[in-house]
Amino acid sequence: MIKRFALLCVSAFLPIWGIAQIQKTILSAQVYDYQRNMVYFDCVQTPLIHQEFHVNPGEIHSYPFDTEQIVAMFINGRTKVLLLPGDSLHAVIRYEGKNVTSIDFTGTEQAVFHNRLYRDIERLKRDMRYKTQLLGCVVLDVKPKDRINDSRLLLDKVKNMIEEVGSACAPSVANYIMAEIESLVYNSFMEYPVMYAETRKLPVEKQEIGDYWKLMDGYVLRKDAASLRVPEYAGLLMRYCFYRNEYQARERGEDYKIPDVFEGMYKELASFYEGELRDFVLYTLLVNFIRNGKEIERADVLVKDYKERYNINKEHMHILDNLLQ
Repeated sequence: MIKRFALLCVSAFLPIWGIAQIQKTILSAQVYDYQRNMVYFDCVQTPLIHQEFHVNPGEIHSYPFDTEQIVAMFINGRTKVLLLPGDSLHAVIRYEGKNVTSIDFTGTEQAVFHNRLYRDIERLKRDMRYKTQLLGCVVLDVKPKDRINDSRLLLDKVKNMIEEVGSACAPSVANYIMAEIESLVYNSFMEYPVMYAETRKLPVEKQEIGDYWKLMDGYVLRKDAASLRVPEYAGLLMRYCFYRNEYQARERGEDYKIPDVFEGMYKELASFYEGELRDFVLYTLLVNFIRNGKEIERADVLVKDYKERYNINKEHMHILDNLLQ
């Protein structure tokens, strides 16, 4: 009798477990006053998650897909949303010309909460007039000390926003958001003074930013799984490698030049990082080169090297294999 009861209990739970295993993540949207013919859903992490629909104002465009980790999705290339496995998010988007005038979210509670928080952070950047493109800062003659101060302020404000919501925000979403913000902030520290010096002809030493080589002191590289799904963070890791290598060369009294060819970048990044950080940054470099669509055959040797020596995350190789088909 006891054995029979145990078997019944196990069989009772099997359908529930099975449903949990195949639960889809769902993104849906309705668009109004959109001037183009197609609606596009594109995943930031992989080109294998993608859907497109013919525009029909008010029609619900729904896309169920599988994912085991957090993903960022673009709707029509401009509106970014964050989704965890099993989330269901519906966005009602209104346009005026090319610009989004309003977005309303419904869906599962955590998906709605996370994306409202994400929109609040985007609104904060707009209210601060914080540009995401450094070239735009140069054009407007934003002084490096002002950019660095604004970056520190943005970082503090976003940290506070995430701390205030506490456990209501999933750790993976908090980490994803912070990795994006840190990419903006610390790339501004490392890249903008040099860019400003080259374009505005004001040496870094005269920009009133203190010691350029101490701007990144104390920074701890992120290694959590969600941060290592943020493409912008891979860009930060690349810049950090070159920043540190230049500093060390200067300390030795040697000249240094940031590698400007694909193969040179791969070699330098591979020797600087280890483990999952190296896997992530090399994978991103390879994907970007392949998707650029020029001289793709140059990637073959390095993809083979990456697969044999550095790949840890098997999803990375799955994506690379599909891109090279």
